[in-house]
Amino acid sequence: MPADWSRDAPDLMIALERSGVPLALQIQEQLRIAIREGRLLGGERLPSTRRLADHLGVSRGTVVEVYEQLVAEGYVDSAVGSGTRVARIPGLERRDRGAAPLAAAARPAFEIDFEYGIPDLGSVPLRDWVWAVGEATRTLPTAELGDEAPAGSPHLREVVTAYHRRVRAGCATADHAVVVGGFRQGLAFTLAALARSGIDTLALEDPGPREHDVIAERAGLSVVPVPVDHEGLDTSALRATRARAVLVTPAHQCPTGVALSPARRRELLAWAHEVDGVIIEDDYDAEFRYDRQAVGSLQGLDPERVFALGSVSKTIAPAIRIGWVFAPLRFVGLLTEEKQLSTRGAPGLDQEALALLVESGRFDRHLRRVREVYRSRRDALAQEVATVFGPDRLQGLAAGCHSVLLLPLDVDEDAVVESARSLGVRVAGLRHYRLTDTPAPPALLLSFGNLTEHQLVRGVRAIAEAVRIS
Repeated sequence: MPADWSRDAPDLMIALERSGVPLALQIQEQLRIAIREGRLLGGERLPSTRRLADHLGVSRGTVVEVYEQLVAEGYVDSAVGSGTRVARIPGLERRDRGAAPLAAAARPAFEIDFEYGIPDLGSVPLRDWVWAVGEATRTLPTAELGDEAPAGSPHLREVVTAYHRRVRAGCATADHAVVVGGFRQGLAFTLAALARSGIDTLALEDPGPREHDVIAERAGLSVVPVPVDHEGLDTSALRATRARAVLVTPAHQCPTGVALSPARRRELLAWAHEVDGVIIEDDYDAEFRYDRQAVGSLQGLDPERVFALGSVSKTIAPAIRIGWVFAPLRFVGLLTEEKQLSTRGAPGLDQEALALLVESGRFDRHLRRVREVYRSRRDALAQEVATVFGPDRLQGLAAGCHSVLLLPLDVDEDAVVESARSLGVRVAGLRHYRLTDTPAPPALLLSFGNLTEHQLVRGVRAIAEAVRIS
């Protein structure tokens, strides 16, 4: 039977089911829970018996019985002229006072937020996504509404590998693909599979994406940092480590923005063969290249040594939470087993919707549209930085949705970050992305994907003021 709902007090819901449980017992228990959890606070007045009975569609006598029982148990007080109120219970009162700081600890809002990794949320193709979900709901056979295949939807695996071959110069087929719930989940499964195969050390770019070292250590791997220079990962430094796996962002290094040079790409593949190792390619925003065609995926050069990980978090929106791993065939079984022991995978209807979105051409059309949006924002950012800070202060502008602002050498990076916060601007320094304490010139990471051109101009001027007062 449908539930009847009432919201007579702040944050209070009472749901009644016309089942075998007496209505009075259902109301009693839900009011007890609301008081214990702090949704009803000490001293708060409850609705009159007549009003609550009208809202719930029960007799007034039922509500009178409930209130009398709760008075007897000490949950509420009742007095003539004051109505029925929640009792002030010492243990619960302390709990209420302790809960207040949680609200105060919420993440502060910033007028301008240069946070890395957020695409233009205003450009998310919601109408196309609604269409795709509707088509998936209409066309997916009922036999496919159960648990998915271990590696994910066969349809989506066919579609995303075809897309990778077409757009990223890869050579994966559906047999190489495992569908996951976003990049981080794919990385966790990949590293666990590598650990089970005997690889115990992972090399990471320094600076590099945040928290990948934590994910690796949770999988049982040791981590070694490898420096990045103007050609990308330093392969000579990599050879000096004992690592047999390396995680790289070759098309647009995070955070510096450089692309792995052709010579380094060849050296990296040679290293993998020499140590019987593997390369994990984070292909996170390669579709957004502005000066020429995007640099092809490393996976296309050596599919038996390269794991290619991707998702729609940067191309559509993080909330969709679908990604994939294109793994060497000898690792697909281990990877699939890790997935099966941890999760049932991304929702099957969403997987079918994404497959239809790509097949229909709507995904490519969306990418073409937002690429021009990002190009315009990148140009606005570059122009304002050149005006305020002078020429050649930005690097990594050829691709992606972020760049690095090189600060004057005599300023303190951390002090600039804090001063910017006081001016309503959230920005991170490159030190935030480093695994080591090696001294480096001060710099800030500026993500322009989710900021308007007007916000970018104001943000750059605020950073200039932060540099001045730091």
